[in-house]
Amino acid sequence: MARALKNRSSKVGLPPGTPVYIGDKKSASFNVETFCYDDSKCEHKIGSLDESCKFSKKSEQQFWINVDGLQNVDELKSLTETFDVHSLVLEDISNTDQRPKVEDYEKYLYLVVKMISFNEQDSKIESEQISFILGKNFLLSFQELPGGDVFNPIRERIKVAGNKIRKSNPDFLLYSLLDVIIDNYFVVMEKFGERIEYLEDDLIKSSKGTIQNLHNLKREMLFLRQSIWPLREVISGLERFDNGLIKTGTKLYLRDIYDHTVHIIDVIETYRDMISGMVDIYLSSINNKLSEIVKVLTIITTIFMPLTLVVGFYGMNFHYIPLLSSPFGYLFVLGIMLTSVTTMLILFRRKGWM
Repeated sequence: MARALKNRSSKVGLPPGTPVYIGDKKSASFNVETFCYDDSKCEHKIGSLDESCKFSKKSEQQFWINVDGLQNVDELKSLTETFDVHSLVLEDISNTDQRPKVEDYEKYLYLVVKMISFNEQDSKIESEQISFILGKNFLLSFQELPGGDVFNPIRERIKVAGNKIRKSNPDFLLYSLLDVIIDNYFVVMEKFGERIEYLEDDLIKSSKGTIQNLHNLKREMLFLRQSIWPLREVISGLERFDNGLIKTGTKLYLRDIYDHTVHIIDVIETYRDMISGMVDIYLSSINNKLSEIVKVLTIITTIFMPLTLVVGFYGMNFHYIPLLSSPFGYLFVLGIMLTSVTTMLILFRRKGWM
């Protein structure tokens, strides 16, 4: 969050609508992928942005253009000018710390969502902003980096003749893309569940790294909540729009992913409560261990206090001390010390202190 705010400082003083990429994910490549399709055929092209724009203009079919790489804002300008996209939308596409949202620009809808994945190698979540522009016969999508998305199942489905995506308007394609993004949230939450179970076992052992792992997990869960919670409003907003871009048949499917989103949010809230409870349990176990250590030290100190008193009394430099000249004086004093220790141990045992 702090890094994102720091990157935003580069926009200070610029006119509204000025696109400035503020993300940390840098890529020299700028990839454009185009699908032109209808019920009878589907054409797939990967090339430059100009080729995609010319290709889509000549085609009377519906089309989907997916752009990978947001650093080259000049290229983005040419794309948005082709489709008469507002400059504020272009600015939001470049600002990769956007909150998930949906906005109605009459001729098109603009959506922002977060694509979240779990990095198995580093055992942490990775997030990427996905922006969508839905028009009457087109869908534009914008990603920060090439590759690594979850859209491959949709790419394969759109190539199959007779598929519902091919028979429907671009709003159903938008639903399909949102559906795979949200379904991938379940995969991420499953990984979080496994990490929480592992930490529960580790919590019993109270290893040194447990509190750090809990802290990291709590921060990641907070990030997930911030990324997914607004998505419920986005899906709900899509259902309410009456501008003709979202068909009635598609709204039924949107209700389904709305339910999925609510389910994910419930899981996140449950995991947050579990993590908070685990932190409390960990701190309580640490305090209990500390109390046990203090109790043992207190018992030892208490046992040695009378012994120290006796030894200190007979260590005084006086000529006349009782039993000083007696042949049984040493054994007598030793007996007093042993009796004192035994009495205190019996008393502590009866009190349940040890």
